Amino acid sequence: MADQGEASAPDTKPRAATTRAELTLYASVVAGSVIGSVLRWLVGLALPWGTLFVNLTGSFAIGLFAGITAPGGRWFVGPRVRQFVMTGVCGGYTTFSMFSLETLRMLQQGKVFAAAGYIALSLVAWLGSVWVGDALAIRFNRLKGAKP
Repeated sequence: MADQGEASAPDTKPRAATTRAELTLYASVVAGSVIGSVLRWLVGLALPWGTLFVNLTGSFAIGLFAGITAPGGRWFVGPRVRQFVMTGVCGGYTTFSMFSLETLRMLQQGKVFAAAGYIALSLVAWLGSVWVGDALAIRFNRLKGAKP
């Protein structure tokens, strides 16, 4: 038994548990990012305007998932799952930087109207997709059997 005058070793369990939880969260985001990035690459191979498609479907997916898993939503998921899907998969899948580069390339090629149309169509479509995803989540959450 330790003497009252001796200092006891600090308790490292809470700190270690916190560090482990943080690392698990970071690993979830990394795993989701890999999945989302590979999906984006595959779509880019298959479609001529792949960035428009991934941002459209990714905006819909993040709107739907955020609404369904929000407090009071239909599905309860923990922070790791939300971060895996929303930050990881959706973040890796969608891309604004590629959209910017594609638009710049159109402008550099003198395709001003095509670039303006691409910007307008993209913004309207992405905002519309996130709105539709959120609206569907709200309707889904109101279905019989939903949590209050």
